[in-house]
Amino acid sequence: MSTQKSITGRETEQIERAKQSGRTAVVFVHGLWLLPCSWDRWAAFFEADDFVALTPGWPDDPDTVQDANANPQVFAGKSIGEVADHFASIIARLDRPPVVIGHSFGGLITQILAGRGLSAAAVAIDPAPFRGVLPLPISALRTARPVVGNPLNRHKAIPLTYDQFRYAFANAVDEDEAKALYEQFAVPASAEPLFQAVAANLNPWTEDKVDTENPARGPLLLISGGKDHTVPWALTNAAYKLQSRNEATTEIIEMPGRGHALTIDHGWQEVAETARAFVRRFV
Repeated sequence: MSTQKSITGRETEQIERAKQSGRTAVVFVHGLWLLPCSWDRWAAFFEADDFVALTPGWPDDPDTVQDANANPQVFAGKSIGEVADHFASIIARLDRPPVVIGHSFGGLITQILAGRGLSAAAVAIDPAPFRGVLPLPISALRTARPVVGNPLNRHKAIPLTYDQFRYAFANAVDEDEAKALYEQFAVPASAEPLFQAVAANLNPWTEDKVDTENPARGPLLLISGGKDHTVPWALTNAAYKLQSRNEATTEIIEMPGRGHALTIDHGWQEVAETARAFVRRFV
């Protein structure tokens, strides 16, 4: 059962700015081990093309990476349902449905929101799996093992070591960039969503589920990094096969040579351009 958290002052300011602008809003949803600031370059990129960007946090997200690493306990216990409901409450205060773009567990949340009919168009980048997505790639299991390998972690906030980040996020960039990305972006994360994802296909009451059949879902693009260890092609393609049953447009693109850090590494703009080109066809 999710617990609704209040919208922050920063999020309220972004909502009001979006409403006053009259432009189409783009809501960005980050995933585990990142903060809203991971979308800053994307927000500027979309705003330069006449959108207005919102970068909400997960409930209780600190403002900075430094604050997050100093106070890791604030992330503990955040569930998929709680995060999805928080973003839904933000979208409900906008004048019209926004574009929603998410990465990793943010890509899962994006699909949950689209399945509720809350998005004008949606882009899910290397999205975490939901109930019905069946493949279990070895690299994805290796990525999750440091967290879900210990049941006592479930209600904790867990950081990644550099070596874990290197494998899970930054395997497709060189060592210098991997270290820079770790220092600039990596924060602890709630273990709860990973435990929910692992058990999703065994739990009919799971929060890790997506309404793939809602005719109001709207157009959806799934983007897969060709070298992603955390969410390999098999997982994104399995989600695509489920989503493609929807009557709305559903597309998938693989970006060769890209890892899970594709939204924050040196090639982020190529991914942003791919997302924008899809959105522009419908919005």
